[in-house]
Amino acid sequence: MKSTTVKPTVGRKSGPARGVRLIAGLGAMVAWGALLAAPAQAEAVPGETAATVSVPLRQAVADLPVADEDRTGYSRSAFRHWVDEDGDGCNTRAEVLVEEAVTPPDVGDGCRISGGEWDSYYDGQRVGNASGLDIDHVVPLAEAWDSGASEWRAERRMRYANDLGDARALVAVTARQNRSKADKDPAEWLPALSDAHCRYVTEWTAVKLRWGLTVDTREREALTSLAAGCPDETLTVEQAP
Repeated sequence: MKSTTVKPTVGRKSGPARGVRLIAGLGAMVAWGALLAAPAQAEAVPGETAATVSVPLRQAVADLPVADEDRTGYSRSAFRHWVDEDGDGCNTRAEVLVEEAVTPPDVGDGCRISGGEWDSYYDGQRVGNASGLDIDHVVPLAEAWDSGASEWRAERRMRYANDLGDARALVAVTARQNRSKADKDPAEWLPALSDAHCRYVTEWTAVKLRWGLTVDTREREALTSLAAGCPDETLTVEQAP
């Protein structure tokens, strides 16, 4: 069968995907307070609309709840991935690769990807082969576990590990950068490209807020210092379902 260039039907939301929107208002701030007050392990009620909140980046960092981290009982297998949630034959890894390609790849039988080009924003490298890319969880699975996901049900952890609802959650980067990062937080690791730091801090903060995750003291200090040197643009986050 001849391979064709395709676009997955699920994809990720493009609105807040690549940074910020300049949105303000009292109503948004009230919603933000309600979001932060919710426990990290809270599950959405079926039929409810997810809350969307907007707040300046530095305030968002300041509002992150602080708690000690605990990795007791962690196993990567507690976060099932990569899944084909929509049943179109392409798993989460493939969905991200197709969406983030700067030169669209060919996608053949069994969602086999060939050709295409990608820009790894962590190090500014152009990559011409999907096998040279990892799909990074911006907030690593182990870090999520430490920060509240240990209290979640398995189904919610699976949704976290395959989050296509916000393009800041998963990113295609060079394998070297992903493996250098491992499970480190921004107090321990930042992208090799210094120009990428503000984007990275924004995306890290957005993911923590989206999923109601906490930060530890050193992580908060690092985020605060980094955000101080970034544009204080408004961060828009939709609470995870």
